[in-house]
Amino acid sequence: MHTCFKKKYLPVLLLITIAWLAQAAEKPSPVATPAAPEILATLKKPHPRLLMSTEDFARLRKEVDTDPNLQKWFQRVRDNAGKILRETPVKYEIPDGLRLLATSRKVVDRVYCLALMYRLSGDAKYAERAWKELETAAAFQDWNPKHFLDTAEMSLGFAIGYDWLFDYWTPQQKTVLRTAIVEKGLKLGVDCQRGKAAKGVGSFWVRAHHNWNQVCNGGIGMGALAVADEVPALAGEFLEASLKSIQLAMMEYGPDGAWAEGPGYWNYATMYNVTFLAGLESALGTDYKLSSIPGFSEAGSFPITAVGPTGRSFNYADAHEGGITASCLLWLANKFNRPDYAVYEIQGTVGSPTDMIWYNSRLDLKTAKQAPLDKYFRGAEVVSLRGAWNDKNASWVAFKAGDNKANHSNLDLGVFVMEALGVRWAVDLGADNYNMPGYFGGQRWNYYRMRAEGHNTLVLNPGKEADQDPKSVAKVVRFETSPNLAFGITDLSPAYARQAASVLRGIALLNRKQVLIQDEVRMAKPGELWWFMHTAATIQLDNSGSKATLQRDGQRLVASILSPASARFTVMNAQPLPTSLNPEMQNKNAKIKKLAINLKAVADERLVVLLTPLREGESAAANPAVKPLANWTAK
Repeated sequence: MHTCFKKKYLPVLLLITIAWLAQAAEKPSPVATPAAPEILATLKKPHPRLLMSTEDFARLRKEVDTDPNLQKWFQRVRDNAGKILRETPVKYEIPDGLRLLATSRKVVDRVYCLALMYRLSGDAKYAERAWKELETAAAFQDWNPKHFLDTAEMSLGFAIGYDWLFDYWTPQQKTVLRTAIVEKGLKLGVDCQRGKAAKGVGSFWVRAHHNWNQVCNGGIGMGALAVADEVPALAGEFLEASLKSIQLAMMEYGPDGAWAEGPGYWNYATMYNVTFLAGLESALGTDYKLSSIPGFSEAGSFPITAVGPTGRSFNYADAHEGGITASCLLWLANKFNRPDYAVYEIQGTVGSPTDMIWYNSRLDLKTAKQAPLDKYFRGAEVVSLRGAWNDKNASWVAFKAGDNKANHSNLDLGVFVMEALGVRWAVDLGADNYNMPGYFGGQRWNYYRMRAEGHNTLVLNPGKEADQDPKSVAKVVRFETSPNLAFGITDLSPAYARQAASVLRGIALLNRKQVLIQDEVRMAKPGELWWFMHTAATIQLDNSGSKATLQRDGQRLVASILSPASARFTVMNAQPLPTSLNPEMQNKNAKIKKLAINLKAVADERLVVLLTPLREGESAAANPAVKPLANWTAK
């Protein structure tokens, strides 16, 4: 190793090694689960037994009369139920040739709403309309098991309808619903768990470590709990297998509760995960300690932290940038005595059936602790740095390293988003059209939004091939926080191993206001470097090209290049580089520009960009001194 390289990078390399060893030691052990006969030994015979009991519904009816939150949410649920009464039942529709999912979700939402309204009001019109929905879907040829999410979600809708309205159904109606749950859902789920799924039935979810696992185990598992006393052998077999299978995905919450698939898929996965655990507790009296899996108790902190001051999330991977409201936060709040989770959901939600059933008016919200301004989520390798809470104008930057192999990943290691003055200045484009050829296959890295060039990160020696290693894993190697300064440093070297000997990115929040992005790149041999920041703002460059002023919604952000002195900004469309492929069908990103820096013949470079939000009439302060990442400290 070159002597100069040793002196310059050895402190950071030592931290990298320590970080990797520490995280390797945090792998949790599986939770022991019982065999099928023991699982069903504690099954509660009376219905309803999924999520709510008769006594629970009676308590909720009384609380709706006195609690302001429940009153507001009840009105919304009642309004939605009124709309459903006027709508026609679902149809068997697969508009994209693959997914029945929109239909399954409509059944789930409608049945939850109608069944809850019947339980709270006693009005038979809601149960009758629920029957029309369920009868129609029960007569479908199948629940589209080739895309097993559709089958699982439909099973949840039927489980809730069968269980919550059990006393209303005639014996004939019960037979229709139970037969549908068993034949179109449960039997197929058991075959998947046995490894004997019929041709055309998607079964990979059994061994998956991502949202498919929780949704499929959760949806079919709720169906199993609903009919367990009628088909104990089948239900018990599925539940025994699912208690083991779901742990593969639940381990991914460790150690801090974050989710590699992004905040949107955190919501989807966690909602079904919580629903299944809540169903186990209500029907069997226990979740067999699944909720004790390390990291799960912290899961509620992720959406709170991953949403910026403007209410939009850090939408890495195939995620949307919308805010995260999730009624499962109320269950997590109760389970782990975390009133901060409940406060977040209550403030953001408009109210849903599951908000109502998991809301706990006895939880003391005044004891809720404010989340820290800065947070590093290990495992998912996500960092969030914030200027203040409860201030929509506060500065906020979030960035990530992570695993390019994670489900729904983009080649986005090093990506950041940034907000200040109520504006999202640095945006992540999010997902593209799932139905484009090879989007989840061999052509994924041909699409702009999936590539590093479509993100706020680096591209080295661009070409047609994937512009980060799709198999690479990168870590946050330093994270420090103090009242006026916070930062994280990521080692992106694995992502660029073909082009560079070392790539480090540090991102800091200075004085709780300015954002500093510093990249230290040592190329394997001299080559080309691109730096990108996507934005919906208008961009004006100064005469030197070393400074750019972004404007949006009457606000300003000044971007300044602090190093090297020769670097210049350019403004580009959010489109593939000339050296990249440009497939049809992908989003044209017409409303987005990108602030770019292009350096040629790079050998050993330190590239530093400062982002400064400025209020009207405010001038930028003096630029901070540039220091090597090895010398960064928050002290």
